[in-house]
Amino acid sequence: MAKAGSPSAQAPLSLSTVIAFACAYIPFAALQLSVAVQLPRFFASSLGVGAAAGGVFFLVRLIDIPVDPALGLLMDRTRTRFGRYRPWLVASAPVLILALYMVYQAQPGVGTPYLTFWLLILYLGMSFLLVGGNAWASTLASTYGGRSRIFGAQSAMGVAGAASVLAIPIFAAVQHLSEADGVRLIGGFMMGLAPLCVLIALSRTPERVVADGGGRAFRLADYAALLVRPNVVRLLAADFCVVLGPGWMAALYLYFFEDSRKFGVAAANILLAIYILAGFVGAPAAAWLANRISKHRALMVTTTGYSLTLIVLFLLPKGQFAPMAPAMFVAGVFAAGFVVLIRSITADIGDEIRLETHRNLAGLLYALTSATTKAAAALAAGLTFTILGLVGYDFRPHAHNGPDQILGLEMAYVIGPIVFVMLAGACFIGYRLSAARHAEIRLQLDARDAAFDPSASLESLAGDAEVPAVAARR
Repeated sequence: MAKAGSPSAQAPLSLSTVIAFACAYIPFAALQLSVAVQLPRFFASSLGVGAAAGGVFFLVRLIDIPVDPALGLLMDRTRTRFGRYRPWLVASAPVLILALYMVYQAQPGVGTPYLTFWLLILYLGMSFLLVGGNAWASTLASTYGGRSRIFGAQSAMGVAGAASVLAIPIFAAVQHLSEADGVRLIGGFMMGLAPLCVLIALSRTPERVVADGGGRAFRLADYAALLVRPNVVRLLAADFCVVLGPGWMAALYLYFFEDSRKFGVAAANILLAIYILAGFVGAPAAAWLANRISKHRALMVTTTGYSLTLIVLFLLPKGQFAPMAPAMFVAGVFAAGFVVLIRSITADIGDEIRLETHRNLAGLLYALTSATTKAAAALAAGLTFTILGLVGYDFRPHAHNGPDQILGLEMAYVIGPIVFVMLAGACFIGYRLSAARHAEIRLQLDARDAAFDPSASLESLAGDAEVPAVAARR
C-alpha cells in the first residue's frame, strides 16, 4: 500500500483534463487519415501527378523516418520553464498551418518536387505533435491501467478528428462540388482545427518533468543497445506490422470500394466514417480488455478479430450498403484497439528502460514507434501503387479497368493486411511485462524519484491515473 504523500499516492487527473489533453490528438488523427486516404488520390488523379504520387509519398516517408528519433532525443533533453514537451506542441501549430495551405490548396500543374517538399514540412509538423504529445502522455499516468485510460481518451478524440475529414467529402458531394474541392475544404478546416486543439490541450494539462536520475549523457552506443532490447524489438516490429496492414488498405480504399465493391464516392466515405466512428467503442473496449487479460493479449485478440472481419468483408455482396456497414463497424472496433494498446505498451516499456538505465527516454521511444509507423506507411503507399501499376491498373478518373486489373486490386487490398496484422499480434508471444511486473517497476521508480528529489511536491508530480486501485493491488 502506498503511503500518503508519496508519488504513488498522487490524485488522478480529472476526466475533463484527460479529455482536454486528448484534444491535441484530434488534428493528428484527422491528418493521418487524410494523408493516407485522400491526398494520394488527390495528387495522383485530380492534380495529374499520376502513379508517381505513390513514389513521392514513399520517398518522403523514407526521408522523414530518421527525423523522429532525432526529435525524440531533442525532446528528452529539452529544459524550459514551460516544460519538456509542451514547447514542441506549441511549435507544431504554425508548421502545420503553413504546410496544410501549401499541400491542400495545391493546383493542377504542380509537380513531384513541390509535393515532396511540402509533404516533408507537413510530416515535420505532425511529428512535433505526435511525438511530443505521446511522450507527455506517458508522464501523466504511471500506472498500467491509468495509461490505458489516457491513450484510450486520445484514440477516442482521434476518432472525432478522423470522422470530421470524412464528413467533409460527403458534404461536398451533396453540394455537387468536385472531389478536389472537397479535399481543399478539408485543408481549410484543419488549418483552424490544429491550433485550436493544441491551445485546449495546453490550457488544461500539467506537465510532470520526470528526472533522469543523473548519470552520463546518452550516446550512440546506448541508442544501439536500446534497439536490440527484446521488448523494444517486439514493440517496433509489432508497430510496423500493425500500421502496414491498415495503411496498405487505406492507400487502396477508395479504388477498392469504387471499382471492386461498386460503391460511389459518397457511400464509400460513409462506410469509412462508420469504420472510424467505431473507434468510440473500440478504444475504451480495448482499454477495458487490456486491464483484464493484459495489454499484449488484448492486442492478439484485436489483430485476430480484425483479420477475420476482413475476410467476411471481402465475401459480402457488391454494392449493398446494409451488410457492408456492420462489417465495417466491427473492423473499426478491432482496429481502434491497435493504437491504444501499442501506445500504452510503449509507456510501460519506457518505465522498464528508465529503471535499468536511469534515463527517461520516453520521447525517444515514442519517436522510434513514430519512425516505424512512417516506415510502414511509406512501404504501404509505395508497394500498393507499384503493385497496381504492375497489373496495369489505370489511376485516371473514370478510367476503365478490366477483370485482371480489378482482381489485382482485390488481392492487394485483402491479402497484405491480413498477413501483416496477424504478424503484429504474434510479435508479443512470450511477452512478460505484465501488470504485476509493471507495478513492481513503478514501486522502484517512485522510491528512486522520491530519493532523487525529496522536495518534490504533489502538485509538481500530479498526473497519475487510477492510483487508489493500483495502490491497493500492490
